[in-house]
Amino acid sequence: MNKITTDGLIEGVFSIERMAKIGTGTTARRVKQTATYYARQVDEDIVQLQGLNNKNVPFGEVVDITKEELLSDYLPMPQLYNEVIGNLRKVQKSVARGDKFRKRGENFTAEYEYANALNLDEQNVRANFGIGLCLLARDEKEKAQKVFDRIIKIESAFEDEHKHLFNEYGIALRKKKLLGQAVDYYKRALELTQEDENLWYNLARAQFEREEWAKCSEALNKCLALKSDHVEGKKMLVYLAKKGLV
Repeated sequence: MNKITTDGLIEGVFSIERMAKIGTGTTARRVKQTATYYARQVDEDIVQLQGLNNKNVPFGEVVDITKEELLSDYLPMPQLYNEVIGNLRKVQKSVARGDKFRKRGENFTAEYEYANALNLDEQNVRANFGIGLCLLARDEKEKAQKVFDRIIKIESAFEDEHKHLFNEYGIALRKKKLLGQAVDYYKRALELTQEDENLWYNLARAQFEREEWAKCSEALNKCLALKSDHVEGKKMLVYLAKKGLV
């Protein structure tokens, strides 16, 4: 069943019916569709909604609505709450075990745990980064490419809360000489935020190793425009100028 937390806040599963257009032209028609969400109230007025995947695990974008909107527009589905919470905990435990084994260097066991998490939630950011790092550590570049293709489509992978994993993964790509992927990776991140000098510097490093001198210089200038005393950025730009590469 849905519950009220000890702070008096709502946590549960809710659904809403919406009209959707199906088909095109003369075959187009409007039908009712039901969307189901995991809802968690975070303060007196705001509730965060996250959709459920086909395994009944919260995934994807988190949307804020008011408590009033939740109670007036959404239908409680208490029969799903225990399943959703149970699945969410399974994912969290598998990821935590994966992180523990990866830090020990036990990459095969870590990969197994991350795969269990991804079986329930294929967009889980920590599990995707974790399994990608395991594969890169073992030089399994073809499998790592598939994980890379998945990560680069997940916007939340590039958010601040995942920054340490984000940075570790980008460095691992570059060290494994997957320079094209590293460049694409940092460019993807820069689509979401242009104001991070370290992203521009990391992009420049990958472009430097690809001997793309002009692009490297451009990225370094953007890095230094954001932080004029960025030590590594200044050193690299001086080196490019000294060698007559720009």
